[in-house]
Amino acid sequence: MKTKIAFFDAKEYDRQSFINSNIDEEFEIKYLETRLTSDTCKLAEGCDAVCVFVNDDVNSEIIDKLQAMGVKLIALRCAGYNNVDIEYAYGKIHIVRVPAYSPYAVAEHAMALLLTSIRRIHKAYIRTKDFNFSLNGLTGFDLHGKTVGVIGTGKIGRIFIDICRGFGMHIIAYDKFPAADSDIEYVSLDELWEKSDIISLHCPLTDENRHMINADTMAKMKKGVVIINTSRGALIDSEALVEGIKARKIGAACLDVYEEESNVFFHDYSNHIVNDDVLARLISMPNVIVTSHQAFLTNEALSNIADTTLSNVREFFEKDTCPNEVCYKCENIGSCKQTHEKKCF
Repeated sequence: MKTKIAFFDAKEYDRQSFINSNIDEEFEIKYLETRLTSDTCKLAEGCDAVCVFVNDDVNSEIIDKLQAMGVKLIALRCAGYNNVDIEYAYGKIHIVRVPAYSPYAVAEHAMALLLTSIRRIHKAYIRTKDFNFSLNGLTGFDLHGKTVGVIGTGKIGRIFIDICRGFGMHIIAYDKFPAADSDIEYVSLDELWEKSDIISLHCPLTDENRHMINADTMAKMKKGVVIINTSRGALIDSEALVEGIKARKIGAACLDVYEEESNVFFHDYSNHIVNDDVLARLISMPNVIVTSHQAFLTNEALSNIADTTLSNVREFFEKDTCPNEVCYKCENIGSCKQTHEKKCF
């Protein structure tokens, strides 16, 4: 009998990559355009597993409803799981994730945002479309010799560091768990705030680091600092960021994520009025670039996400091992020290 999967928040690119990975039709996948919410979770009735993404809300109420319907597995097709109440899920329903899909995709997008911003490429593109070839207002600055502070030195952070080294930049970094035997220069957060010309976030979101960039930390930064965020939106206090830009403290912001993105990103609102005033103010600012959580979106990443997600589901139902399971009892959330010789419960 085929394993039945309810696939929430399905986009065409998701669907195609999973169809390619499920070429032997090993799984029966029901693709749903809607996000997983308390009202829509009933669409998973009769399914063995649900597949969700970053903006699906997997709270205690939804976990109870899924469990009552007989759903045994929540398969995240992403690395982060701050949208899942993993403590409440323990003992009720298992959670698996895709720990890595293409760290190159995210790191390269971070650099693309930085180059676009500081060299005014987006402005030049719009101008030349109107045959305006003036250079006024397009002056940027060299990356060579600048100091970049990298917060989070996992796979993505280290690849971003390698890219920055190629530009001749000086790198300093902060990580709660520094990479062993690396040549990375680790510093305290306060030193990173004070010395960095550019700050790039590459860490997961936790209760501890929520709004780690806020009014107080921005006050410690250099005037004109450039902030890049391709990780999680709530690492930055968005209202404080707006004020920092208005005060000319923040020179530019490159954002692929936003803390209130769940009701906006991945949808077309070009013919609608967006009610999020903070996001509207950020987008209106000439030194802010916002992309809609697309850093992961490459052919290679989509293929890896589909292959790993379906492999997670296959292992869960066919074996008693689950190497990509996450639970709140893991020693360090995000870098589990369990051997996963069996399921977490």
